Amino acid sequence: MALPAQDVFRSLDQALAAAVAAAAPSVVSVSRGSRGGTGGTGIAWSDDLVISSSFHTPDRTRVGIPAQEGADLDERDAEVIGRDSGSDLALLRVTGGGLTPAKLRELDGLAVGNLALAIGRPGRTARASLRAIGVLGPELRTPWGGRLERYVESDRQIPRGFAGGPLIDADGAVIGMNTRTLMRGADLAVPTVTLRRVVAELQSHGGVRRGYLGVGAYPAQLPAQLAQLAGGAGRGALIASVEEGGPAAAAGLVVGDILVELDGEAITGPDSLRAALGDRPGKAVKLVVLRGGARLELDATIGSKP
Repeated sequence: MALPAQDVFRSLDQALAAAVAAAAPSVVSVSRGSRGGTGGTGIAWSDDLVISSSFHTPDRTRVGIPAQEGADLDERDAEVIGRDSGSDLALLRVTGGGLTPAKLRELDGLAVGNLALAIGRPGRTARASLRAIGVLGPELRTPWGGRLERYVESDRQIPRGFAGGPLIDADGAVIGMNTRTLMRGADLAVPTVTLRRVVAELQSHGGVRRGYLGVGAYPAQLPAQLAQLAGGAGRGALIASVEEGGPAAAAGLVVGDILVELDGEAITGPDSLRAALGDRPGKAVKLVVLRGGARLELDATIGSKP
């Protein structure tokens, strides 16, 4: 026998409120100014570590820890000990510890259409925004050189001040960290599998090693005859500068070359070049460039830097 609509609504209402209550103790405020003004959100990762949006987090900041919901926050000094622009993640160590670590879950078992909640604490109290999971995507390379093992996109834009906070499931477990800066025109959640990997690298090295070529590049629109040489791609990355002694110089790239392919992956401009280099530090690759109307193949070894 089906439950009356009113009972179904009441049950859902109570379940969502319980999910927020379960997650709220692990959701902290993160200041964005030297005077400690609040406005951002973070997730308690361990007793003394917080993760938040790298884009919105200064190197030295203040973190507001909830002791009891609705009461004044326990304001602490915090310092960024690692940062990864590729996943928009900053790792902060909070003076004094005593945080409530978030409960984490993987994406297994989730489906498009499942309800989720974005949680933020841009001020004293936790705030919630109901949404549905709109996309459960495959591996994604970000324009900043990062790699997400998978990505989550909810059905609408996250509210102001929620970046760096969690996207939670119906049990209050963290699915991922909300971000507004990784992909133009999309608010993504960085999944927990990526968060675990990046946090471990930040704890060990203070940064994530990324591949680099040592060039400055601009987008290039190719005329038809050059597009044919580029395998049909109509765009490439015009090399505007070559770092002396860098990987590109060693490979023989020169100013004026148009880079169109890296190890079989089409390069259509600086963003795709940065994404292609991201997880290839130290690797030997084959570059395809257009030079003087001819197609050339060059062997290169990608460099590495934080």
